[in-house]
Formats: sequence, structure tokens, C-alpha cells
Amino acid sequence: MKKRTRWLWGLICVLTGMTAGCSYDEPQENQLKSDSKQIEFVAPNFVGGGWDLTARSMQSILNEENIVENPIVVSNKIGGGGEVGWKYVKQQQGNVLAVNSSLLITNHLLGRSQLTYEEFTPIAILATEWEVVVVSKNSSIRSAEELMNRLKKDAKMVKMGVSVKLGNDDHLSFVQASKAFGINPAELEFFVYRNSEDLVNALVNEQIGAAPMSFSEAEKYYQEGKVNILVVSSEKRLEGLKEVPTWKEQGIDLVFQHWRGVMGPADMTKEEVAYWDEVIYKMVVTDEWKEVLNTYSWSPFYKNSRQTELFLKQQSKMYEELMNDSGLKQ
Repeated sequence: MKKRTRWLWGLICVLTGMTAGCSYDEPQENQLKSDSKQIEFVAPNFVGGGWDLTARSMQSILNEENIVENPIVVSNKIGGGGEVGWKYVKQQQGNVLAVNSSLLITNHLLGRSQLTYEEFTPIAILATEWEVVVVSKNSSIRSAEELMNRLKKDAKMVKMGVSVKLGNDDHLSFVQASKAFGINPAELEFFVYRNSEDLVNALVNEQIGAAPMSFSEAEKYYQEGKVNILVVSSEKRLEGLKEVPTWKEQGIDLVFQHWRGVMGPADMTKEEVAYWDEVIYKMVVTDEWKEVLNTYSWSPFYKNSRQTELFLKQQSKMYEELMNDSGLKQ
């Protein structure tokens, strides 16, 4: 019935000569024909990371479900916080897409990269995971509200930790929460660790008092009984984490997405974009994709190419404000 409805609407558009009124959010069938060329998905980091898992999940579903006939390969281009992989895609034409995230925006704002999101063709936002704040299992801090009250009294009362580097979503999600609570984020004392394992060890050894991190990273240590999760940045409590409140429940009106999407070279044609709109929509409604989201504790956050373009503009503005608030950008 849905296909018939879409077909009839398309016929009406053709017969009446309407164009502006025939826009849609759900992709329609298009006339772009598949050729024999190999498609390349670029994961701009190591095998097993979030970008890589996204690319390989897409590869598996699109080929195994016969949504795409062309063979798909995943290539890992490592370096520069995504810079190496994204530069590679920028120089390509045709059947090459890259997985991206907010780092494409924040790397540029921090002066770590000359690349901007505007140099690529937006294709889709696929999924999001949520940010949490963790403390040691033995910490005296029992809630996010208690943590924020301590920091409001003295921004250096609790030493904070973050893994990899300042300016990522872990760090900036806490910057946003702090500002909303009336804390000057630039006064917070953050210590940077090379990975989540080192970060959690610092918590356990009481070198730091609290740390923001993605839920997919924190979940392992939570299950092992090393950390308590104080709060999650989702709009409502997560399935499987019902005991953990949201920021809204802790008195801060905040929802923060740690999203991932895909983009292509700048010179993609309208037909190519329409093709990928159709293909990716078919993928995100499969049971297989829903299983991927569940496996990695991701949440559905699909946006088509047009919605993604608007979303990236909004995100760029938000991150610029967060950079200023954090004191990272002078």
C-alpha cells in the first residue's frame, strides 16, 4: 500500500506539473541504475572503533540484504582524528563515502584541521549514542546534582577526567551541562587520558573524581562494577539503564547526541544523492540495522541528506558556542 501511494503521488506530480509540492522526507524510488563499480566506505580510524563498526555494519546489511548490488569494501584511513580519511574522500569521485561525526566540525573549530563539513556532500545521519558521567564505585558522589553543586561551590573541588583529548563530545557535553547549571566551564579542572581504560583506572585510584564518557565505553566498566553512572544525556531513560536518570531529571534541560553519519565528495550529483537517500532509508528500517543499534547501545537518529545539511549547520553553531564557553577557543 505504501509503495502504491508513493507511485500515485509521483504520477500526480508528473501529470499536474507540480515540483515544489512534491518534496518528501521518505526517499522515493529513483532512476539511478547500479553499475559494476566497487563502492568504498571509508572508516577514518582503526578497526573496531565506532566509525569502523558503523561502516562495516552498513557494508554487511546493504550487501547481504541485496539493497546494493555493487560490492562494498571498507577501508581504514588512520590519522589526524579523522583528517587522513576525510582528505582521501575529498579527493575522490563517485562511489566513495566516509563515516563522520562531530569531530569533522570540532577539529576545524579548534584549528586542528583545515577541512570543514561544507567541503563534502551530506548524505545521512545514522545513529547516536549518549554521553554519561561516571564516578568510582566507591565515590561519595551519588548523583549528578550533587556533583554539580560541588563544582558550583568550587569549580576545582572535583577533578575531572576525559579520554583522548579536550574538545570531543565527552568533554563538550559536560561543558554544556555545567554552563546550564551556572558553572563557568572554563574554570573546571580537566585531566586528559590516552584511553578509557586509563581514565577509569584514574577514577578507581582516586586521582580524579568524575568523568564524562560515551555510554558504549562506560557500559563495560559499569557491568564490571568499577564505576557508577550518575546521569545520561538522552531525552528519556535508556532501556537496560532504567536506574540512571537523565540530565533533565537532575534539573538541567539538556539532551546531547554523540552522532555518526556518512558523507561523500563535494561534487556528487543530485542523482547520486537521491540514490543514497533511497538506499540508506531502506537500510535503517531493516531488522538487521535495529539489531546493530541494540548490539552497540546506539539509538536510531536517521536523517536524510536534506535534513543532514540543516543539522550540520545547527551543530556547527552549537559547537562554536561550546568552544567559546570551554575556554578552548579564544
